[in-house]
Amino acid sequence: MFDLSGKTALVTGGNGGIGLAMARGLARSGASVVLVGRDAAKSAAAVEALKAQGLKADAVEADVTDEGSVQRLIAQVLERHGALHILVNNAGTNIRKPPQDLSLEDWNTVLDTNLTSAFLCSRAAHAPMKAAGAGKVINIGSMMSIFGAPYAPAYGASKGGIVQFTRSLATAWAADNIQANAVLPGWIDTELTRKARDQVQGLNERVLARTPAGRWGVPPDLAGIAVFLASSASDFITGTAIPVDGGYSIA
Repeated sequence: MFDLSGKTALVTGGNGGIGLAMARGLARSGASVVLVGRDAAKSAAAVEALKAQGLKADAVEADVTDEGSVQRLIAQVLERHGALHILVNNAGTNIRKPPQDLSLEDWNTVLDTNLTSAFLCSRAAHAPMKAAGAGKVINIGSMMSIFGAPYAPAYGASKGGIVQFTRSLATAWAADNIQANAVLPGWIDTELTRKARDQVQGLNERVLARTPAGRWGVPPDLAGIAVFLASSASDFITGTAIPVDGGYSIA
């Protein structure tokens, strides 16, 4: 049920953090994973680490905020692997400022990276997934898809948009046997959230106090949900937004 042998999975922002952990989980279940990022050296190192574990991995350098770059990306994946079955839209960034201090450039940077990239990659992936007879789109949201924060207006807007975009994909592409779901990571220990702990006083203590699991998450905590949503086990699940947060959102 969870076997992904013969499947090709594309993971944006896949060369580190949550993206790499999800890619590793997919690869361990048999998928051939393609890591996408702008840092070619970082992607190459991630691919070598996966291959050292006997996993099937590849990397493509691309700017997923650019329409032409995304089209070339999908063409390269199809040329190298022959098909595309799974898309994980994980590329993301944040600029932490209150709304009154956020520039239009800041806003556009975050929205383009977090939301527009998911649109461009999903749109480009539709035709090959339809041709394959099935597909899985996994969009990475956030706790900020649910909650507000004074220092994350653009990030919150982008991650709220991810949930609604996912629902649109789910309804539009159900007839093509393509399921689209969102994953909402809680507070996960990554490079991005380490910066948040430096910039937001008391964040670490508040997260620990509110999280029933009593700890920050780690990237491998996201591997299982990626495998589930990419596999035939979730064929009748679409349009959902699933928190993976140690209980933070219910506390």
